Amino acid sequence: GAAPSRGCGGGAAGWRRVSSFTGRYRAPATGTARSAIRELLIIFGGGNEGIADELHVYNTVTNQWFLPAVRGDIPPGCAAHGFVCDGTRILVFGGMVEYGRYSNDLYELQASRWLWKKVKPQAPSNGSPPCPRLGHSFSLYGNKCYLFGGLANESEDSNNNVPRYLNDFYELELQHGSGVVGWSIPVTKGILPSPRESHTAIVYCRKDVGSPKMYIFGGMCGCRLNDLWELDIETMTWSRPETKGTVPLPRSLHTANVIGNKMYVFGGWVPQSAGGEISAPDGEWKCTGSFSYLNLDTTEWIGLISDCQEDKSNLLPGPRAGHCAVAVGTRLYIWSGRDGYRKAWNNQVCCKDLWYLDTERPLAPSQVQLIRATTNSFQLKWDEVPTVEGYLLQLHADSPVPPVAGIPGTGLPETSVLSSQGSSNHHNIKFCITDGNLLFFTCKVAALNIKVHNHCLPSANVGELHDLDKQTVNPDASVSSTVSSTQTMVTQQAVKTESSSTNGAVVKDETSLTTFNSKSEGLKCVSHTRPAQRPVVKSRERRWYDVGIFKNNSAVVSQFYLLPEETLNINSKVEGADVPDYRLLKKQDLFPGTVYRFRVAAINGCGIGPFSKISEFKTCIPGFPGAPSTVKITKSVDCIHLSWEPPASPSGNILEYSAYLAIRSTQLQENPSQLVFMRIYCGLKTSCMVTAAQLSNAHVDYTSRPAIVFRISAKNERGYGPATQVRWLQGKK
Repeated sequence: GAAPSRGCGGGAAGWRRVSSFTGRYRAPATGTARSAIRELLIIFGGGNEGIADELHVYNTVTNQWFLPAVRGDIPPGCAAHGFVCDGTRILVFGGMVEYGRYSNDLYELQASRWLWKKVKPQAPSNGSPPCPRLGHSFSLYGNKCYLFGGLANESEDSNNNVPRYLNDFYELELQHGSGVVGWSIPVTKGILPSPRESHTAIVYCRKDVGSPKMYIFGGMCGCRLNDLWELDIETMTWSRPETKGTVPLPRSLHTANVIGNKMYVFGGWVPQSAGGEISAPDGEWKCTGSFSYLNLDTTEWIGLISDCQEDKSNLLPGPRAGHCAVAVGTRLYIWSGRDGYRKAWNNQVCCKDLWYLDTERPLAPSQVQLIRATTNSFQLKWDEVPTVEGYLLQLHADSPVPPVAGIPGTGLPETSVLSSQGSSNHHNIKFCITDGNLLFFTCKVAALNIKVHNHCLPSANVGELHDLDKQTVNPDASVSSTVSSTQTMVTQQAVKTESSSTNGAVVKDETSLTTFNSKSEGLKCVSHTRPAQRPVVKSRERRWYDVGIFKNNSAVVSQFYLLPEETLNINSKVEGADVPDYRLLKKQDLFPGTVYRFRVAAINGCGIGPFSKISEFKTCIPGFPGAPSTVKITKSVDCIHLSWEPPASPSGNILEYSAYLAIRSTQLQENPSQLVFMRIYCGLKTSCMVTAAQLSNAHVDYTSRPAIVFRISAKNERGYGPATQVRWLQGKK
């Protein structure tokens, strides 16, 4: 990814041209329609040499173009059509199917299956359905699409084009998931906008107050327009809002996209004359690369790139009209269009470039999670933040605490809590995590209380299970071999997706359960209620050090850079200062048996966003076994079967394994973040049964998705090592 730029906005510093991509590239065109489904850009139709009928998809995460194998009622190629995205379905209405011949057909694409279907909405009860047209607007809000305006051909002969500009207004009610109900012609108040085509329409609703509003801007009706119209969707009232700032030049075939509370307007045809006269039909016209936004809360126009701004270094998208623009999160993508600068139609060139602009700093990532710890390294992971260029990972190091002889890692007061459940001939174990890195067991054996101290790292990585279509499954190969101290999520619900066993999580039972690792989350059971147990560190002594900048959402950490955060001045860095040249900095290795705190921030074209919440992990102490790996759960009618593989690094002979189940307790009600565990197995076997009676006492953890929690740990001559935590998803109850 590119280095963070200085500041955010639409100037040269913020724009990025996508210089390399893979797959079958979409030929450039004008009059295309586009939409976004999650991270996918969907592009259909348009024309350059003829009218295109192919559907092309660009994956903004992998930089790949692909041509899905569509089936069903595949629509003919069209240009200047209406195009909206509702979840994972897309609706296409109207457009030009050949010169002079326009359509009023409606098609639905189910993108989860790439299945086209021609749909036939009911006609309105108070009038005729929409006539064939092009250049109309088609906007979605809730379960309704709103159609306005466009251009019709009055002539029966497609070769004899008699244009008629429209200002009719229709509402199309959708069925949930698939299909439509029908058209209606709403009764509106106020003055209807004048007839036009090649305008834009967006819908915006303030989060705190107010009803949804549709805004129509610009367009063409023999001359180009720059008027702004507002429709209150609840009261169906049209109005002309007063605006502040400099209104963009009159234009058509531009784009408008809502990100946050701003409507970003880019490009289009504008009058060549500097005065921008709109009273008479345009004489000369040109394409523009101007870029503005309208603050929809204050109705103030802000210009970002002017019409006359020169771009000799090619740092900005060039002038164009009939292009595509689509928002993915807070990132705006612009693709193709005609350049058309003072050229005859047959000499215009279709742009072949793809650009994006980050309009806001990225959000804070999730807490850093641990996949594997060794004596001198961590393998870490955090949830992806969409549309970012990289991540800055930092750590804060406590002073190394030498372990006390015979008691590994006990730098804190002992905490021992007896479990009151179970009979005297059973081991009843209660875990209590203090300071996030020391684990104390209290075993109740008949009437004898024995305190046993065991070092344990906070388990961290969770491989979740999602009921999603295959297209959305993105196995993360970076964790395929890192299962030694992992958390794994397993679900009771049958899933139709075939699994990639990316995280050692393989489940087989009568209902063919499968798991894959597609997201991660941190374990939220670390107790921070006892600050006295932690050495007091004055804030001025706390120093955050850069581990580095990582392109993906995972990192192997064995060193950090010795230039502290104060020297870098993080405030100036957030404002877009250059990241230091790590090649010039000294490195420090991680120490065994040491607590490190981590935080991570995402980077995009606007700079570095806020840091995540702090996570805390401890490097292993030499000689203790690693965590068991490759946990499997097999479900039967009245019990489940847990199995696992020995630690990758046993550090000697494994004497026994212990498996634990998180159980309900009164203390959990007082402190829900501190789980209470009961030992359900102790022995040399690498498997155990969990009975229905034991499961009936299980605590369902709601820190993320409802799950029953197990832990499995191994013991060698030195003692118990870190546990593997398994979250068994329970679905909604």
